[in-house]
Amino acid sequence: MTLNPQSPLRRQGPATLRGRAVPKTTTDQRLLDSRGPVDWVHADPWRVLRIQAEFVEGFGLLAELPKAVSVFGSARTKPDSADYKLGVEIGAKLHEAGYAVITGGGPGIMEAANKGCDESGGLSVGLGIELPFEQGINDHVDIGLQFRYFFVRKTMFVKYSQAFVVLPGGFGTLDEVFEAITLVQTGKITRFPIVLVGTEFWGGLMDWIRDRMLTTGKIAAHDLDLVHLTDDPDEAVRIIVEGHSRAEQEIAEARARKETARQVQDAEQAE
Repeated sequence: MTLNPQSPLRRQGPATLRGRAVPKTTTDQRLLDSRGPVDWVHADPWRVLRIQAEFVEGFGLLAELPKAVSVFGSARTKPDSADYKLGVEIGAKLHEAGYAVITGGGPGIMEAANKGCDESGGLSVGLGIELPFEQGINDHVDIGLQFRYFFVRKTMFVKYSQAFVVLPGGFGTLDEVFEAITLVQTGKITRFPIVLVGTEFWGGLMDWIRDRMLTTGKIAAHDLDLVHLTDDPDEAVRIIVEGHSRAEQEIAEARARKETARQVQDAEQAE
């Protein structure tokens, strides 16, 4: 069939439509005029876009973050407790050492570390998570993000932190600790200090790892060196600073070796 050149014509995105192929409404009209069924919002293809959006927003907001340390611990820690005061002190000392502080953005230890960093003039970040019981971002956060998906949030913790400091906590804290240990052990991330603060709280766990996992061959002896245990906030920060200094030195030496090898190769090719 030959279409009449006078037939209605519509350009729709990259397509050109004419005659009977032209829809009676525009794309915007179909979007705005009717709500329609909402099941698609909960379908897996749409979830993929939501996940993508969370990654894009997180990467975009945190891309220019200076070097940072994530602090983990229980959301149930009370403000008048010794652990809370320890979290405030660690947050302040991390800022003094030149780090931004990242937490889960909630109450308890998270609030304490954000508070210590904030009140000492540092940059305080909170990466919250949507939960059945609403927590919200605490008042000491300068940059706050609220995530739907745990795995997206955990990626942000690892990508934008140079170390983890872990105070006493529950299942969520253990999850973060063992994920970080696994990533370092398997070489997925490198030069990443993990410091457990609280020998009385964490000592039994480390004893179990040593007595059960190591003695039965489930881990290697050097895997124990991936985790540092202390009660001293100054030592915790020192472990991180010294670890990063060694890492920077190793990087500089590797670059120097690479440059020397390149110069040698250039000289040999010139002969």
